Amino acid sequence: MVKDQRRLIAQDGRAATGYYALCGVSGMLSAGTTHLVITPLDVLKVNMQVNPVKYYSIYSCFTTLLREQGPSTFWRGWAGKFFGYGAQVPLLKCFANLALCPFEAVKVRVQAQPHFAKGLADGFPKVYRTEGILGFYRGLVPLWGRNLPFSMVMFSTFEHSVDFLYRNVIKRRKEDCSRAQQLGVTCLAGYTAGSVGSFISNPADNIVASLYNKNADSLILVLSVIQIVF
Repeated sequence: MVKDQRRLIAQDGRAATGYYALCGVSGMLSAGTTHLVITPLDVLKVNMQVNPVKYYSIYSCFTTLLREQGPSTFWRGWAGKFFGYGAQVPLLKCFANLALCPFEAVKVRVQAQPHFAKGLADGFPKVYRTEGILGFYRGLVPLWGRNLPFSMVMFSTFEHSVDFLYRNVIKRRKEDCSRAQQLGVTCLAGYTAGSVGSFISNPADNIVASLYNKNADSLILVLSVIQIVF
């Protein structure tokens, strides 16, 4: 009897481990794929942050990059986004940025410096060779300043948006809504939350891009370069 109970407990433990492992892998693939899909927008954003005089609008950035570097340039840094943001999923946000930071260091350089490297394979050794291990973590503090507020604001905005939509727009409880209505609420609340979180974290995101592209060598110099007014 005792042996049977122990066997059942062991089986349950293996099943639970397998379930959480599957959830972890699924989360990593979901996060990585989501960021992979928006790589062209990220390329535009990084180049506008690093060289705002040349790329003064989304349209000018898009047309200039397309004319000078071709359509493939909009997918530069895709591997850094896929693997970097996928690596964040199994970890607490504070520690997740330690995993993301090296990928972000290479990604931003690859996107804003066409001749720096083609991707992760040659970008990683080049950063290590020229700047050492610290070259991968120069932007860790502003990365924390970008991602931690983003996460807090995003989750809070999402919950309040969901509550607002059910109470004031649909005027029904979630349980009384169809799957299509629930999905619509989730998508709209998620879009709103992501937009607000991105707006709040944008100043720190500018700092990350400037640090990794040597527009400035310290946080104080970066603030003066990108002219943040407090």
